[in-house]
Amino acid sequence: MNKLKILVKQLYKQKLGSKSFISLTLMYIVIMAIVLYWSEISSFFLKEEPIEVTLVNETEIDMSSIFISSEDIQYTISEQPIEELHNGLEQDQLDAVVVLSEADNNLKADIVTYNPLQLNDQSTINSHVEYAAKIFGIQSLNLSSQDAERILNSQPIITTTNLNEDVNGKSEGEKQSGMWVSYVVGIVIYFFITTYLSMITTDVASEKGSRALEMLLVSVKPSTHFQSKLLGVFLIALTQFAIIVGALIALIGLKSNITPASDLGIGNIASELSFSYIIYVVAFIFFTVILFLILGALFGSLVSKVEEASQVMTPAIMVLLVGFYVMISGVANPDTILIKVFSYIPLTSGMVMPMRIGATDLSPIEPILSLAVLILSVVILYVLSLSFYKRSVLTYSSGGVIQKIKTVLKVTT
Repeated sequence: MNKLKILVKQLYKQKLGSKSFISLTLMYIVIMAIVLYWSEISSFFLKEEPIEVTLVNETEIDMSSIFISSEDIQYTISEQPIEELHNGLEQDQLDAVVVLSEADNNLKADIVTYNPLQLNDQSTINSHVEYAAKIFGIQSLNLSSQDAERILNSQPIITTTNLNEDVNGKSEGEKQSGMWVSYVVGIVIYFFITTYLSMITTDVASEKGSRALEMLLVSVKPSTHFQSKLLGVFLIALTQFAIIVGALIALIGLKSNITPASDLGIGNIASELSFSYIIYVVAFIFFTVILFLILGALFGSLVSKVEEASQVMTPAIMVLLVGFYVMISGVANPDTILIKVFSYIPLTSGMVMPMRIGATDLSPIEPILSLAVLILSVVILYVLSLSFYKRSVLTYSSGGVIQKIKTVLKVTT
């Protein structure tokens, strides 16, 4: 036990102070900061003057309350001749001219430009024109201003009633929050696994390739070495995860001082998540990382030199990539049969099942069953890998993954 503790402590200190760990952690924090503060960053570095748009209203309806200037678009109502406004466009004095007129009892808008507008500006002008068309249609019916406002601002009252008392149906808000949080969880799992799968595989492979492992195993059992790699790398992953979560909480706290949490949508998302969902997410992340770390240590024991590490990791990375794309497909529809199947496969359930838990109405037994299959797979893989690791860690062979496994079994049996 003392030898295991010493090996774990040594590996933990080595990886914790490595440049790759520090740079990768800082990169994650910087990316989160950029995403959260993008509006402030873009406004500081990419601040542009609002475009000048002249509105020519040839209808009898007042449109000044609809086409309101903002930070992006500056509206000006003009009665100048169209030819003069066109000259203003050609001389770069104006960016666009919007001519409103009536055609077949509908509002017609002619947007004239000399240089094409950006997509955001086009969308904003079009949305204003669409709203103006609704006002025009209402006014043509000779309705009062109160009736017009009631029509435009009317919102349906939607309630959901489930007659099956054994099933607790989620609201749309709960499903949307669960889906987006699960999407982020899937991305976190993907990047963490690819990082630490590579770390543990190359670490074992480098020791084996330099023959340092042969000297180490004189005083340490292969099982102890195997366990030390798993615990050490897992503690590093746990440390990095804690730092990133702490940094995210701090960034959100600073952001809330600038922008209210309600405007960010964070408060709404957090209120829609249940405690059981958070427990499931943590459990799936925990056991999925362990599962791939076991595979990584096993892969590292198969190769003869560190240059072969990427070759043996390819099958696991491909499976992980397939699960990642299946999870992404669930953003469009989380109820497909593909999502259901991959939510029970141990190598992909960590990314897919949290989406089903958060974004669909499934029975309580399904996530429990998926988690049980994942835990059972971890236990079985650990026992098999530990037994195989003892025989493969000092066996040197060439060829592909299957050939290496065959060579180990042939030499050690």
